[in-house]
Amino acid sequence: VPWRTKVLYSSATALAPTRNIMAADKLKDPGNFLEAAVKISHTSPDIPADVQLSMKDHLLRRTRISRQTTEPASSNRHSSFKKHLPRQMHHVTSLDRGSEFLDVEDHPTCTAASLGRIQPELYKQSTMEAEGPSKNGTTKTCGKINFSLKYDYEGELLLVTILKALDLPAKDLCGSSDPYVKIYLLPDRKRKFQTRVHRKTLNPTFDETFQFPVPYEELGSRKLHLSVFDFDRFSRHDMIGEVILENLFEVSDLSRETSIWKDIQYATSESVDLGEIMFSLCYLPTAGRLTLTVIKCRNLKAMDITGYSDPYVKVSLICDGRRLKKKKTSIKKNTLNPAYNEAIIFDIPPENMDQVSLHISVMDYDLVGHNEIIGVCRVGIHAEGLGRDHWNEMLAYPRKPIAHWHPLVEPKKSEKERVLSKPFQVQVSLAEL
Repeated sequence: VPWRTKVLYSSATALAPTRNIMAADKLKDPGNFLEAAVKISHTSPDIPADVQLSMKDHLLRRTRISRQTTEPASSNRHSSFKKHLPRQMHHVTSLDRGSEFLDVEDHPTCTAASLGRIQPELYKQSTMEAEGPSKNGTTKTCGKINFSLKYDYEGELLLVTILKALDLPAKDLCGSSDPYVKIYLLPDRKRKFQTRVHRKTLNPTFDETFQFPVPYEELGSRKLHLSVFDFDRFSRHDMIGEVILENLFEVSDLSRETSIWKDIQYATSESVDLGEIMFSLCYLPTAGRLTLTVIKCRNLKAMDITGYSDPYVKVSLICDGRRLKKKKTSIKKNTLNPAYNEAIIFDIPPENMDQVSLHISVMDYDLVGHNEIIGVCRVGIHAEGLGRDHWNEMLAYPRKPIAHWHPLVEPKKSEKERVLSKPFQVQVSLAEL
C-alpha cells in the first residue's frame, strides 16, 4: 500500500536525529516514550491503529533488549589487592547474582531492596556503643584535687599552685596513703616539678607554687598534667590517678589567680604525650585509588639520648585482621617536628572500602638494633573516634583531600612484640644459612 511505505520511510528518517533523546527517555518512562515515538512528525498523516500497535510492540522489544545492563570489568590494578583477600571475601567482589544472597545471610538486617543503601541505624548503634561508657559513668575517679593558675606577664611565667586534695583512695595496708603530685606543662616533659610527700593522709594540703617559663602566645597549645602518686619507701611508687587540663583558659584569662577543682581520673601509669601526626585522605571511586598524604608531625616523644628522634611513618593496609601491604616515608634525622609531604597510594576497589582500614605507625629509626614505635593511630570504618570520622568524611567527599591532626597512642602489646621479634628472626635465618 503506498501510504504505508510513506509512513515507514518518514519513521526511519525521523528516528535518526532523535535517537539520543529517545535513549535517555527510555529509562525514565517507557510508556510516555512509546506514545511520543509513534507520533513521529507533525506533518505526517494520522497513522492507522493496527500500524501503531505493530510499531509499539516492536519498540517494546527493543526497549527490553536495550535495558539489559552489564557490570564494568574490574581494573587490572586491583588484581593484586583481591589476590590477598581471604577466601570468604571473594564472594563479596564477585559479579554474579549469588553474592547478594550471601550478603543477606551474613547481615540479617539487610534485605534485597536495601542492598547498596546506607542504613543510618547501623551507624547510630556504633555511635551509641562508643558513647556508652561515658554516659554510664564507668570512668573511675579517685578523689578531687584543687589547684590555681595565674600568669605573670612581666616574667612570662605560668604560676601553678597545688592547694589540696580530697578523698584519695587508700594504697597502704594501714588504710591510708602517702600522696605527692607531679606537675608537667605538656608537651614539654623535660621540665617537671613535684610536691612534698604528705604522710598517712587521704586529704593532704600542699600549698606549693611552681613556675613554668612560657610565652603567653604559647599557652593555647599547652596542657597541664597533674599525676598523683603514693610514696612507697621499699618498692615502686603507686599511681593514684591523673588530671589533664586541655585548655588553660577554661576558667579565666589567667590575669588573676583562679582556683580550679578537678576529679582525679583513675590511671595505673602516667599518660605520656607521644605527639601528633597530620595526614590527608583522598579517595577516587572511579579509579579505585586511595591516597594518604603524610604532611607532618609535631611534639614527638624523644627516643634518643640526644633528646631527639629519627622519625619515619609506616602505613599498613589492613583487611580482616591481616596486613595486605605496607609502605614507608623517608627518615627525618634529629627532629621531633618532621615535615614529609609524601603521598602513599593504595589501589582498593570501591566495593571493598568498608572492609579495610589503615594503620599508621610513627617509628624511630635506629642504625644499631631494632626500630622503636613512637606511637600509632588507625583510620577506617571500624576505627574509633577521630579515625572513623576522618574516614567517613573522606567517603562523603570523594576526590577531595581531607586533612586532620591525629594524636598518637601507645601500640598494643602484640604490635610491640612483633616489632621486637624482627631482628631475632633475621639472626635465626642467617644462622640457618
